[in-house]
Amino acid sequence: MIYSEILTPTALPYLQLTQPSSFAKFQPMTLEISTPALLFPAVSLLFLAYTNRFLHLSALVRNLYHDWIELRDEALKTQIDNLRRRLELIRWMQLLGAMSLLLCVISMVTVMMEFQTVGIGAFTLALFLMGCSLFILILEIWQSGGALQVLMDRVQSDDGKPRK
Repeated sequence: MIYSEILTPTALPYLQLTQPSSFAKFQPMTLEISTPALLFPAVSLLFLAYTNRFLHLSALVRNLYHDWIELRDEALKTQIDNLRRRLELIRWMQLLGAMSLLLCVISMVTVMMEFQTVGIGAFTLALFLMGCSLFILILEIWQSGGALQVLMDRVQSDDGKPRK
């Protein structure tokens, strides 16, 4: 069958879409108490991951700092600077995640008190803040290769020559 046969003037009435009546009327969104509660498991797992990253990087900075005190190697200082930026990003991730969790609680309380508009606004803001936290996580992951790049550049520039 050819498409021109399908789109004949007699076939067009069957192809016209009618607008359902539900689109013609505005129906406000309702929020149930279980909807914001869905973020609690995700937020707790994210906090665990964020905290583990923070603790690991903190220990790494301490070790690199002791090495830098002994050697005064510029590559170590560059790595420490990279880790400092990453730790700042992790603190922002934790802050935005905590604010998102708090707004979920506020959303649940306002839904229980039947203040749907406030609850929907708080939940929307909670989702936005969680999205921002995840975006910063992506930035932190992107920067995580920076400290390794310093080492790889150092190895490539030394060309296997012993250091003095």
